[in-house]
Order: sequence, then structure tokens, then C-alpha cells
Amino acid sequence: MTAHESPGAADAASVDVAPTAGDVDGVPGGPAAFDAVVLAGGGARRLGGADKPGVRVGGRALLDRVLAACTGAGAGAVVVVADRRPTARPVVWAREDPPGAGPVAALDAGLRHTTAEYVVVLSADLPFLTAGTVRRLLAALRPATAVPDALDPAEVDPDALDPAGVGLDTPVPSSHPPHSIGVPSGHPPYPDGVLLTDRDGREQPLVAVYRAAALRRVLGALGGDRGGLEGLPLRRVTAALDLTRISDPVASFDCDTWDDIAAARSRIREHGHVLDEWISAVKDELGIDLDVDTGVLLDLARDAAHSVARPAAPLTTFLVGYAAAQAKGGPEAVAEAARRASGLALAWAAEDASARPDTGTPAPPDTGTPAPPPVTAEPSATNGAPSGDGPAGRKDAG
Repeated sequence: MTAHESPGAADAASVDVAPTAGDVDGVPGGPAAFDAVVLAGGGARRLGGADKPGVRVGGRALLDRVLAACTGAGAGAVVVVADRRPTARPVVWAREDPPGAGPVAALDAGLRHTTAEYVVVLSADLPFLTAGTVRRLLAALRPATAVPDALDPAEVDPDALDPAGVGLDTPVPSSHPPHSIGVPSGHPPYPDGVLLTDRDGREQPLVAVYRAAALRRVLGALGGDRGGLEGLPLRRVTAALDLTRISDPVASFDCDTWDDIAAARSRIREHGHVLDEWISAVKDELGIDLDVDTGVLLDLARDAAHSVARPAAPLTTFLVGYAAAQAKGGPEAVAEAARRASGLALAWAAEDASARPDTGTPAPPDTGTPAPPPVTAEPSATNGAPSGDGPAGRKDAG
């Protein structure tokens, strides 16, 4: 695996590389529409204190699986709040102060290194999170009324953070009037975020997208009330936000116990998932960030195996990949090299067929193993000696 680490910097977070999305919201090359904050510094008590972000599922660390979903969806800055570690993709590192101060303090530390209008907030133990899930969350939030300019803190009504006397420790029910929590009068209403719920209907605030301005408003109010954010649970934040909820038992599945880890590993190896998971694991291990049409390569392997010989399949696909790399090409170069190699394999088969005599029966496929020598009859008393009927064996009449 390619490790991305910055040389030891003393600041709270340092930027390795903050990639810019190439095509966000249909604007090629435009600025990234969202940043991501991944909380990866928990104690994993139910895993016996194991390094949960580094636990492998389907050949990849849980943290790397989450990072792949973020970058695949087009994130700008991807901030990981945790101690530094090797990762398969470049990230921005941050740490709450003091370390271990809890999820709200960690969220605040990560948010300070983002600039986008939307922030995807995730835990580091989501084995089935995909780029598609992230895009779906964003799509559910963006159709809302446009966000006003950043609010002046003086405009925020502190009482609005505790709507209808619900209390910050109590989740806001879905029936609460939409788009009203914590929004000062005079501003257009808009939702603050979208989160997933699990199979039991429980909210998962660490599989969510939020408007950055709304998060900053609530975190600022909470920190001002208590003189800090240490030890606060995330429900203190979500209770003060107006949220849309989407049920997704698969994407929201998180790994809290070893039984969860075992279940995730088993699902990854199901027939319908195993090939894509294996390809993703290999790409991470080799440091390759390239989307390739696996169907094209599988077709090439089939043509090489059937038209030439079985061992030709892996060797040909290797050569195709090598040729594309030599040309410094992307998926298109791989597809073009595969097309040419497949055509060669089919021409090879046609040439071989034309060289065979037409016996009325199809020629056997070439397996790459030399054919055995023809079987000849053993000499015998009758067929191995000259016959008396031939000229050499004619009896002497005289």
C-alpha cells in the first residue's frame, strides 16, 4: 500500500494534498462542492482497544474504505481527526484538544480545516460506504432553498437551539416543523443536513452531510455555553439541527464489535461482491487510482484462453496493463490495448482453424499442451512380416 504521511509537523493539522474535485455538480474542473471530515480517534473499547481504523475488511483498512468513498464522490479536502497513520490516499490531519475529548470536540477540530459549503461527516468504521452513498446524501440536501450568506453570530437566537423546550439531550422528532431550528427570523428556511438511519431506525450522525455554516453556528453556541466542547455527545449537535433522514441499513452498518467485523468480512466475500472488492483491494495495495472496465479485461482473458491457450489469459492481461502504463494512459488506453490484443487472439484462432484439414468435425481447442504422438500398431506375425501374397513373398514353384 502507498502510505501518505507528511513529515512530522507540530501543528494540529497539516495538509499532505487536498485534491480538488474535477467534476462537481456538473461543472468540470470547478471548485469542490464539499469537504469531508472523518472521525477516527475513538478508543474502540468493544474491540478490546484494537486499532479499529486499521482493521482490514476485504483486504483494506476500514479507514481506507471510507477515504475511497470520499474521494470517489469528489471531495475537496478530506480531513481525518486522529493520530497520523499510513493511508492509501492523501488527507489532511487534525486532532481535538485534548486528544480523546469526544466526538463533538473532534468534529469541531476537523471542521476548522474545511472551506466548502457542505461537509460530509463520517466515522472510520463503515465497511459498506460507497461514493454513491455520499452522492446520494448530497443530492438529498442540495435541492433545498439556497443557503444565505454566513450568518452574523449576533443574529443567532440562542433559544432557537433548544426548540420547543425539547432539550439538547433529546433528539428532535422528525415531526418537528421543517427548516426552522436555529434559523433567525428574516432568513429563508432551509434544512441543515441529511443523515442515514440504520436497520432499527436509529440516527447515524456520522454518516451524514451538513451545511458547514449550520454546524459552525451550533458548535459555537454549545462551546460558548459550556466554555468548551469536551465530553459532549453528538446528539447535542443533531438536536439543534433540522435534519432529513434516509434509511440505509447497509451503508450505515458500522463495526463496533468483532462480530460486526466478521459479518462484514463474510458479506464482502459473497459472490456478487467479491470481484469488485478484490480489484479495489489490489488497487489500494499497489497505489493505483484508476477506474478500469473489468468487463473489457475479462472478455480479453476469455478470448486469449479460448483462442490461444489458457495460460495466455493472465499473461495477455498483464501485457495490456503494462502497455497502457508505458503509454502513460488511463482507462481509455487500457481499453484500446485490450481491443487490439483481443483482435489478435481472434485472428490467431482463425489462422489456426484455416490450417487444419476439413474433416467435417470441429478441431479440438488448443490447450497449450503438446499433442501426444500418433499411436502405431505393434508388429505381429501377420502384419509385421512379408505376406506370401506379395512379390517378395511369392513361393518358388520350381
